[in-house]
Amino acid sequence: MSDHDNSLRPESDESDKSRDELRRPEAGDSNPSEQSDQSTRSASSDLRLLALAVISMIGIGAAYWFVQTEPKREARESTRTTAADPRQTRRDQLSRQPRFLEYGNVVFWWDALPEKLQEVSLRDESIPSNMHRDDYVGPESCAKCHKVQHQHWLQHSHRRMNAEADEQNVMGDFGDATLEYLGGVATFLRVPATESDDGYRMRLEREGVTIVYACRQTIGSRFFQYYVGQMIEGPFAEDHPYRQINHVLPFGYWLEQKQWVPVVHVGPENPDGERDDPFAPPQTAGESFLPYASTCSMCHTTFALADDLTRKPNIVSRHAPMRMHWHMSRYFREQRPELWGDIEHPADVSDEGIHAMPEAVMTFEANEHAVTLGISCEACHLGAKAHAKDPKIKPDFHPHSPYLRVQTANGKLNTGRLQQNVNWACGRCHVGGRPIYAGGMSTWNSVEYSDAMLGSCYSQLRCVDCHNPHQGIGAQWTATPAHDDASCIRCHSKFETEAAIQEHTHHGPGEGSRCMNCHMPRINEGLQDLVRTHTIFSPTHKEMIEENHPNACNLCHVEQSIDWTLQHLKEWYGAEYDSQRIAANYGSRQRPVGLGWLQGDYEPVRLVAADAIFRTMNRELLPYALEALNDPYLINRQFAQRSLERLLSVKLSDYGYRFFMSPKERADAMERIRQELPATFAGALGSGGAGGSGTLLPPLETPAGGR
Repeated sequence: MSDHDNSLRPESDESDKSRDELRRPEAGDSNPSEQSDQSTRSASSDLRLLALAVISMIGIGAAYWFVQTEPKREARESTRTTAADPRQTRRDQLSRQPRFLEYGNVVFWWDALPEKLQEVSLRDESIPSNMHRDDYVGPESCAKCHKVQHQHWLQHSHRRMNAEADEQNVMGDFGDATLEYLGGVATFLRVPATESDDGYRMRLEREGVTIVYACRQTIGSRFFQYYVGQMIEGPFAEDHPYRQINHVLPFGYWLEQKQWVPVVHVGPENPDGERDDPFAPPQTAGESFLPYASTCSMCHTTFALADDLTRKPNIVSRHAPMRMHWHMSRYFREQRPELWGDIEHPADVSDEGIHAMPEAVMTFEANEHAVTLGISCEACHLGAKAHAKDPKIKPDFHPHSPYLRVQTANGKLNTGRLQQNVNWACGRCHVGGRPIYAGGMSTWNSVEYSDAMLGSCYSQLRCVDCHNPHQGIGAQWTATPAHDDASCIRCHSKFETEAAIQEHTHHGPGEGSRCMNCHMPRINEGLQDLVRTHTIFSPTHKEMIEENHPNACNLCHVEQSIDWTLQHLKEWYGAEYDSQRIAANYGSRQRPVGLGWLQGDYEPVRLVAADAIFRTMNRELLPYALEALNDPYLINRQFAQRSLERLLSVKLSDYGYRFFMSPKERADAMERIRQELPATFAGALGSGGAGGSGTLLPPLETPAGGR
């Protein structure tokens, strides 16, 4: 996650159509070997014959062990079986069809792969394995030859996506710093270190109740640093998950502001009064209890790909570059014997037993089983033991294993640095589900590849065309607008001239003619800034316009009405929209769109609106954007506070305001801000100011909630 350090919750993607349970074969079930990625859909006659040969014998299976991240489905009768006599179980199972699970572009076979499938799938025996734990050698081995890349990586935020909580890695202030929140006091302190514990502590106190956490690991190093650990003191039994399981702790350190703050996006983001209270954790671990091993470390830590494929197939398999078949029982028997135990034959394992093994891998602690904490070289390059031993053997961006077979349309296996192979290195982590806009793109960060795949450019575009994988971005994107435009014009060469750009954009040289301002607008919540969405789409996007979600035109022209926008889109690009939906979703069609966004029910739209008004310094709407400081959602208030402080060169703490205050606590500060802060606008905007000095608008109503 080079752009954003600590968006942790692995949410479901409701658009994913993969099945999520293991089933017995039924009549009419389709065949996993005939389903494929786009390149395989034009498969050879051999594959079509295979489909006919095995369609009657194979049922649909699906990944199951991460079902908690998928949308709820109707309960179905369980098909799990257990038997007292393993020999009888084996006889019964061998007489049935092979069992398999399916997710994305990967089929996980438990019993033997069908012979027909083996005949038409590929496995190059000359290429060494690169996805088992013993295929990985660690970044120190890479540094021996690749000194420059290794030095860049040492400074990259990927390296510290996860680290031990020690003096080298901890960036928060543990010198008895305090934070007052929800009527309690959190103290961040250091106690004497031991051989196994560096002594970093969070102590929470309120109304005579004390809770103490030991910080074991860190998350992030770029904008915020969050902490992973366990409760070591508090009103919970010794066997409670809070005490037994490493999980994300309730406060993090904002590096830029040098300030402790409540964590966000660990559980569902809720409005004031509905967020979890860290001083009174629920007796039963709830949605905001985030076990690090099973929910975070797959993307914050470098595991062998074989382990990751088994731990989180809903993430890893989603964008696999070709159809793959993974012999899962062989992997467990030969690579994870501690989980296989004394099982004599795969057929001896009941359906319930199949479920249990990947669930065990999910709980692997990174410091015991991972290649490294954080993201290191082989997270992308895969296991490089063969390359380290013989540099003539180049690392391969496609996985290889005796347990893996591949289907391709032409019967050939191209494992070089193809666009789809290279992109999958990013697409194994930067994917998932988030709240979305009407156009399908995510409202907040870390799923950039999922967003990118919604646009057509990624049929050819590579992530590394814009991002250097070895060098971090830093606090801000440093490429110039001209450089960004050049990235687009490499493919869209008809826009090489200034005249062609002006004809296309209907804007002279400047912000209105920049490719990304129109096609990748800043509508994605980063950690402390609104950043560009990775969905490359047209500013005429029908769903975004009709739903009253952010559009590129009004992100600059926040003071203009929707009718003004529709008129220009029609004149310039012939765009037409449903007038009934426009009327229903916009209310007054003459009202400034930016003001309507500020008054909206959907909290991501309000966040974007405030950012756009602050960014454009629109004189007409700035007084009303102050109400973003009173938004029901903590994250919106955080962004508004930072934007206003930067715009006006003020400290809102001087007004008694902190974004994490409760409504009652911030009421007096808000009144003072409303009375005093507008007087500073003239100095910030100068004599002209953006947006002119238009007539003041009706008072802005603070939204009561959100969805």
